Amino acid sequence: MDGPIAAYLNDHLGGAAYGSDLAKHVADRSAGTPMHDSLEAVASGIEVDRQTLSDFMDRTETAKNPIKQAVTWLGEKATRAGLALRSAGEEHFGLFLGLEALSLGVEGKACLWSVLQTLTDRYPELGTLDLPALEARARSQRETIEAARLTAARLAFAGESAG
Repeated sequence: MDGPIAAYLNDHLGGAAYGSDLAKHVADRSAGTPMHDSLEAVASGIEVDRQTLSDFMDRTETAKNPIKQAVTWLGEKATRAGLALRSAGEEHFGLFLGLEALSLGVEGKACLWSVLQTLTDRYPELGTLDLPALEARARSQRETIEAARLTAARLAFAGESAG
């Protein structure tokens, strides 16, 4: 695959690497809260989805753009540092901000799978992916993240207890 579809897949592969790292970080930050186990499961699922996209690109001989990969890696590290600075001394606020960023990223991933479903006639190799299941999993991940995000908002802004 090449041209615009390759660029699109590369954009999402970079986003997937960013999201996978951020999801692990957010899950670690949630230790000791009721949302920890569900966020650990989401982080694992996001990594599986990243690997699915990467494997698909390998199978279809879609070139991976190392510059995009490096930029997104740096972006995730900058985001993590920014979250730490913005939430210094406010652990729940940092968790909330991380969940908000993760929620947006997972919505983008759901959009990827949705778009690819509309392109299977043009790119038959997309038929090797279970795109409806991938989209459904992304939507489920987003629901889990959204519930955690709202909990984190209450902890950060209303001072409620994590227990």
